[in-house]
Amino acid sequence: MSRKRHHLIPETLGVKRRRKRGPVESDSLRGEPGSARAAVSELMQLFPRGLFEDALPPIVLRSQVYSLVPDRTVADRQLVRGVGATAGSPFPNSWNFLSHSHSASRSASIRPFRRGHCARHWGATETLLKGPQKELQEQGEIRIVQLGFDLDAHGIIFTEDYKTRVLKACDGRPYAGAVQKFLASVLPACGDLSFQQDQMTQTFGFRDSEITHLVNAGVLTVRDAGSWWLAVPGAGRFIKYFVKGRQAVLGMVRKAKYRELLLSELLGRRAPVVVRLGLTYHVHDLIGAQLVDCISTTSGTLLRLPET
Repeated sequence: MSRKRHHLIPETLGVKRRRKRGPVESDSLRGEPGSARAAVSELMQLFPRGLFEDALPPIVLRSQVYSLVPDRTVADRQLVRGVGATAGSPFPNSWNFLSHSHSASRSASIRPFRRGHCARHWGATETLLKGPQKELQEQGEIRIVQLGFDLDAHGIIFTEDYKTRVLKACDGRPYAGAVQKFLASVLPACGDLSFQQDQMTQTFGFRDSEITHLVNAGVLTVRDAGSWWLAVPGAGRFIKYFVKGRQAVLGMVRKAKYRELLLSELLGRRAPVVVRLGLTYHVHDLIGAQLVDCISTTSGTLLRLPET
């Protein structure tokens, strides 16, 4: 049976508070409620480009998208078209690719979060990603990357941002030629998260030495023998900040009385030093990844650590 609750997150995060905060936290979220496309655009604005000297493309985690579109069925329909569910997968449709064609309708209620709803095994997720009619992927507008710190940690990146930052990072380096070849031939033709050796050598004509150059450039990372993940050069620092920040913000809720905290109160607090990406950026992740439960109260949205 489908339970429903009032739409909580965009309105709460969208209110500008009087308390002085940093530029990230004070920025309002203007995305249309229920629209996954608008959610991604707004979440991209929260990414602190200056923290990385604009060397990284803005990265949005899929968990953050779910914070603004908590009805995952709706989100899945807007993130990808025409891909059916895989047997054994908890998703009715694959989630990974954003769709321009599906505009979200404003609704007064949405489904509650359900813990354990995310795919927990990479095999099921990868099968979903290989379905047909992946609209924005086929158009070359976005790339999905495996961030590595968790099987569910997938980042959404706009392709043009990715190419611009990668070319800038490899400019004048010995591996620049291999990187340019990869961006020109492999990236437009193949939307997979990982690449096999036969695919790279036979289909795209890369020599082993060129593949080594791509790994050295940070464009590929080793998945296992004979296969590589698509990667973002220099993303290690982002991942370090993200993991530490997630734990710190969770700790703020954990240390609160009854292990619960009003969302407005959390956003109004001074962020710990390790929260380099901003409180709002992390709150979207905690909610969408179901690391906290959202409860409607007369005082606003309450974040509570789930019982274990």
